[in-house]
Amino acid sequence: MFDMFVVGFGMIFSFKIMILIIIGVILGILFGATPGLTTSMGLAFILPITYSMQAIEGISILIGLYVGGTTGGLITAILLNIPGTPGAICTTFDGHPMAKKGEAGRALSIGIFYSFLGGIISLIVLIFIAPSLARIALKFGPFEYFAITLLALTLIAELSGKSLMKGITCGLLGMMFASVGPSPIDGHIRFTFGFHALDGGFSLVPTLVGLYAVREILKVAEFPIEAKVKVIEYKLKGFGITLKEFKNQFVNLIRSSLVGIGIGILPGLGAGTANIISYTIAKKQSKYPEKFGTGIIDGIIASETSNNAVTGGALVPLLTMGIPGDCGTAMLLGGLMLHGIMPGPLLFSTDGDLVYGIFTALLIANISMILIMYFGLGIFTKLLNTPKYILLSIISVFCVVGGFGINHRLFDVWSILFFGIVSYVLYKFKYPIPPLIMGFILGPIIEVNLRRGLMYSQGNFNEFLLRPISGTFILITILVVIFKLIRIKKIKV
Repeated sequence: MFDMFVVGFGMIFSFKIMILIIIGVILGILFGATPGLTTSMGLAFILPITYSMQAIEGISILIGLYVGGTTGGLITAILLNIPGTPGAICTTFDGHPMAKKGEAGRALSIGIFYSFLGGIISLIVLIFIAPSLARIALKFGPFEYFAITLLALTLIAELSGKSLMKGITCGLLGMMFASVGPSPIDGHIRFTFGFHALDGGFSLVPTLVGLYAVREILKVAEFPIEAKVKVIEYKLKGFGITLKEFKNQFVNLIRSSLVGIGIGILPGLGAGTANIISYTIAKKQSKYPEKFGTGIIDGIIASETSNNAVTGGALVPLLTMGIPGDCGTAMLLGGLMLHGIMPGPLLFSTDGDLVYGIFTALLIANISMILIMYFGLGIFTKLLNTPKYILLSIISVFCVVGGFGINHRLFDVWSILFFGIVSYVLYKFKYPIPPLIMGFILGPIIEVNLRRGLMYSQGNFNEFLLRPISGTFILITILVVIFKLIRIKKIKV
């Protein structure tokens, strides 16, 4: 292994490749930080350009963009309460309240630092236990995916705030919106009511942009425009976290990293699911869960560690089995195949030097990311000093461009406005948005795996209970629901 690392470092450590990685990270941060534009869109934009490059050069710039885009979403999440990417949804919960309290610099710094740590931990896992983890992932079929997603849906209770019924209502609302359009497996069009623009369903990015970005614009429009802008001052020492706080957050760091890596390994889930699950687990395990959402570092650490840990985890099935873990790695798969490289079990023996070159590129990309993000920290926080009527006008333009650019459908632009109005109405009636997001993301996953499992077992649901892995997860789900109901009953008494 050491010899292969030497070869990998030799491939990457050239001036041209280092510059390409840095360019990729910068582009990724810009795509990730701009609501409506996504990491996947950035990768799709760069992918054709890599055709004229050598394999390691093309993969290096794509890796840089992948890492930068995953981290970039925290910038607008913290400063504007608008997640730049689905992986930064939960960063808004505590990041923006910290910014409103004058701790924007500290929130950004902690988010960047733990993004780096999450990426490095996942890289270590990728290097040393990728083949073993891949073999475990192969054992997961529709039964196991259904059980895991079912367990994840119970976390809606932890995101519901003071009213469990409001949280469940929003979760069901999210699942309802996700069910519009073609059904999984057979592609039957449903719930369109004869409106053919709905035949393709609602896309994730326009939905998120509407639920967060448009809602913020409508909230600002409620009040008169301020003549003067309050200048946000912040003081920053080191990484924004003391040694004592780092020790206290160590369990949170490791737990969130493992969640991100695990979610990354399982195809189709991605950073959007990882940060929600990690945040809710952190809240559930905390000694002070009532403080979550008020502006504490625990929430930022859980969200940003997990979504960056996905980057290494998602490369495990990509390199060992040729299965992309999320949209970003699907683009990376396209980049590999563009250069005639076919990922799979034989890749480590046939192109071992390239594999370790990719590992090295991932390491350099994470180091470049933390340096570039810290270098631009002062620039990022100055966003808060821009009048909101100017800043949000620019953001709204990007939202429209990004919404249209996903599928090149004008319908997606109208979807942004629709979900913005829905989100604003829910906000006025104090209904929580996170359960809606969770229902929208996890709803299709649980449905498609339920149907696949029933087809495989010829309609016998007992198969879900009899399989060791899925049965264990379903048992845990039942126990979680029982304990939650007991806790609610105790509170009422």
